[in-house]
Amino acid sequence: MTDRRFTLLDATTVAVTAITAAAALWVLFQAADVPYPMHFNAAGEVDRWGDRRELALLFAFMALMTAITAGMMGWYAGASEDRARRRSLRAGQAVSLVAIGGVTCVIAWASLGAAFGAEPPSIGWAMGLTGLILLMVGAGLGRVGPNPLLGVRTPWSFKSRLAWDRSNRLAGRLFFWLGLAFILSAPTAPQPAGAVAMTISILFAAAWSVFESWRVWRTDPDRRPF
Repeated sequence: MTDRRFTLLDATTVAVTAITAAAALWVLFQAADVPYPMHFNAAGEVDRWGDRRELALLFAFMALMTAITAGMMGWYAGASEDRARRRSLRAGQAVSLVAIGGVTCVIAWASLGAAFGAEPPSIGWAMGLTGLILLMVGAGLGRVGPNPLLGVRTPWSFKSRLAWDRSNRLAGRLFFWLGLAFILSAPTAPQPAGAVAMTISILFAAAWSVFESWRVWRTDPDRRPF
């Protein structure tokens, strides 16, 4: 039996998409026509600037990503007749809202804040905010079921439900504890070494999770062949 109720997650998806799209329109038509920071180097210094049209396009892209990822997961959750799959898709919807919404907030602070004379976040603040996003994403990632939009999406995890579950649970645990470590160390970590270590740690966690999907698929007797 399907469940087509308009949930709080659905309302949040609409709200986040609308707010981000409104920010794109505001930047395009109302924001000051000045250079905006678009990229930062490892030392936290701006190494590329862009105009308001480029920043508006970035916000529009984030709005589209929210609508596609969180919106489609919410839609398929409502259409699913399997209660367990419905829960896993709702978990994916929540995780995607946290991930995309969190990144959008960091972009707004770092780039759009220039329109109001605000200083871009320091590396320590960026490290702490990244840690918070990772912690929240990691807390829910292990509950996300197979889907084409979010999670450890490898050829092996799509051919083995066991590989999907274990690799995503591993990724969730790694991101959670890395996020907590980044939050706690952000105020005192020497920079830019802390930011470099954070980037390497995230890449290592992602690579480990991909390897785990292959390792579990290889030993799963119920795996589907290619």
